[in-house]
Amino acid sequence: MSVRFRIKEDIESIYHRDPAANSTIEILLNYPGMHAIWLHRISHKLWRGNWRLTARCLSTFSRWLTGVEIHPGATIGRRFFIDHGMGVVIGETAEIGDDCTLYHSVTLGGTTWQAGKRHPTLGNNVVIGAGAKVLGPITMHDGARVGSNSVVVKDVAADHTVVGIPGRVVASPSEHSKEKTERRTEMAKKYGFDAYAVSPDNPDPVANAIGQMLDHMHLMDSKVQELCQAIQSMGGEVCTDKLPELDVGEFNEAEKAAAHKRQHELAEFDPSI
Repeated sequence: MSVRFRIKEDIESIYHRDPAANSTIEILLNYPGMHAIWLHRISHKLWRGNWRLTARCLSTFSRWLTGVEIHPGATIGRRFFIDHGMGVVIGETAEIGDDCTLYHSVTLGGTTWQAGKRHPTLGNNVVIGAGAKVLGPITMHDGARVGSNSVVVKDVAADHTVVGIPGRVVASPSEHSKEKTERRTEMAKKYGFDAYAVSPDNPDPVANAIGQMLDHMHLMDSKVQELCQAIQSMGGEVCTDKLPELDVGEFNEAEKAAAHKRQHELAEFDPSI
């Protein structure tokens, strides 16, 4: 495959994934993530040719120039896109498939000092949000998504979305019913992948799970009360004291308030958020 074709392919992939791209000359001059990928291709060939010191020096120059650190040993597929780029770190044994997207401050890191495979493997069409950390020799299968600022240390199945610390699945393909599919889709929109974590109602997965438990408890209380009323209508003496009602809304409001507070703190730290 010719260098000219690869460059054209890279530019087209940016047009497809970044609405801010206005012209080819703008992309050529102002996309450091793309510059880092081009320099990596050269350093990777040097690395494989056993010119390892030269490869590392070129990698260091690329980091100084673009703010993106890619070890020359990392393997990267076609149409890879690093949006904004600053702070991205990709380790030596990382493997990235085709059509993947990384936002700024993403780390594909290792969890051990021992030699061997110690960095993540990304399948095709994987998207990792800003500030996320994917650590260890784990696999992100095709179509997986990681929400911003998440920390992922376990494999993620194909087309699943993970958020939080540690990363937990919040959206996955449904195979059971139309109703479940719609519910999962809505959950993915509200609680799922967020490249920048600016949604005020994007909760922690644990808080979301607690909210679902409260919903379930509220439903069970209602059923118990209906059962008690039926028994009393037949002359039984049960459930003379009314069960206290659970106000799930209060939990949801508290959760939203906490999310707003976190977002306000982030905005104060970084006005660009």
